[in-house]
Amino acid sequence: MLNKPIKLMFLIIAICAAALAILACLFFYGILHFNNPSMRDYPIRGVDVSHYQGDIDWRVIASHGVSFAFMKATEGSAFTDPYFSRNLEGALQTDLYIGAYHFFSFDSPGASQATHFIATVPKNNLMLPPVVDFEYYGNKLKNLPDRDKTVEELSAMLDILTRHYGKTPVIYVTKETYDRYIAGGFSKYPIWYRDVFWSPRLSDGREWTFWQFSNRHKIDGYVGKEKYIDFNVFNGSREKFKAFVNDGEPLMNDAQFITRNATQSM
Repeated sequence: MLNKPIKLMFLIIAICAAALAILACLFFYGILHFNNPSMRDYPIRGVDVSHYQGDIDWRVIASHGVSFAFMKATEGSAFTDPYFSRNLEGALQTDLYIGAYHFFSFDSPGASQATHFIATVPKNNLMLPPVVDFEYYGNKLKNLPDRDKTVEELSAMLDILTRHYGKTPVIYVTKETYDRYIAGGFSKYPIWYRDVFWSPRLSDGREWTFWQFSNRHKIDGYVGKEKYIDFNVFNGSREKFKAFVNDGEPLMNDAQFITRNATQSM
């Protein structure tokens, strides 16, 4: 028979395992969110969507306290999101700041991907800068694409988008893609960082502009096979967001922002 200390140890282990299982379930079903950035620090919030959210009532989405929305437009050199046109049309009828994103393919030339995006997304000065969603898919994390070749193709795409739209594209990253391909380079591009467990800490110390803090939110306003919607925040005040919308440059820290505004007012 087990003595009391061993029984107690097994009981503690069982309780901890049950607690972890409950936490995992709460997170999986969108009840618990590991990240919960404060409205005081991050008043500008937004969503990103694709065809997985299905039909979207953008007026309802806008009523949930969000300020911006990014919608998937293209992927690789040939795929177009079947809901992009209707999402763009619907979102333009609201007060939301809206933008389009492209899912980058490691298996397709950057120039042809840029051409495909340009053919799909109209040039509209009222829209946010284009976004390149740069993350691993399939087996890419296990079979890492060549760094130099990937940087070359991504750079080619970003250059073409910049020239066409007259705005600096945003790069959406995960920790894995940022650390391998972006860190220490691409300094002129704003960063949109995904981390649904922790606050963003970029390995090279640079500022992030957008943070996808949750992929398990549920709100009214969409009916699709994906029951969750991604939530994001902008890194700063409403004044900083307005400045970003106007110039599209990488985000400055508070000291740089104050210095720039003081210089411009002289």
